[in-house]
Amino acid sequence: MFTGLIQDVGQVVSVAKTATDVMLSIRTEKLPLDAMPMGASIACNGVCLTLIEKKSGEFKVQVSAESLAKTTIAQWNVGTAINLEPSLKLGDELGGHLVYGHVDGVGTCVSVTAEGDCWRFVFEVPHDLAPFIAAKGSITIDGISLTVNSVDANRFGVMIIPHTFMHTSIQHVRAGSVVNIEIDMLARYVARLQNYKVS
Repeated sequence: MFTGLIQDVGQVVSVAKTATDVMLSIRTEKLPLDAMPMGASIACNGVCLTLIEKKSGEFKVQVSAESLAKTTIAQWNVGTAINLEPSLKLGDELGGHLVYGHVDGVGTCVSVTAEGDCWRFVFEVPHDLAPFIAAKGSITIDGISLTVNSVDANRFGVMIIPHTFMHTSIQHVRAGSVVNIEIDMLARYVARLQNYKVS
């Protein structure tokens, strides 16, 4: 479980593909790798992956075919900037919203517009995710906990303040870029309750 508060922007340093999965090496300057046990969970652009190897300033994760098919990972290359967050520990502060690292789908950036010191990003998501997104609700984009500002059909907008822009990989997102989307778990359960029928 995560909060969507990015601890570091790492960088992919190697991509090793097999017939069914991918092994990634990611460089980090800020993750406390020494304190993280093998098997620990790390959110990589919002995808919960398992630490399988580590050395000073670098770690490896293995990505299954399922994750490759449902996230943006298949498009990562050497040099790709990756938002990183270690999993929560009992007693940690919840500064964002509860994020599970279970990506629901891939969205596409429609536009980026500067507004004062901030930037308005508009994203389009698959139609089956649109009902879960509401103005003033929470959304996770590439692992970043954000507040939805506006919704129009299957498009939604978020405002990015300078701190978030400078300290996450969203600074590299342009119109046409694809991103990992995780809807708010609360919205998922509300929808489930509304559709549940007692026989």
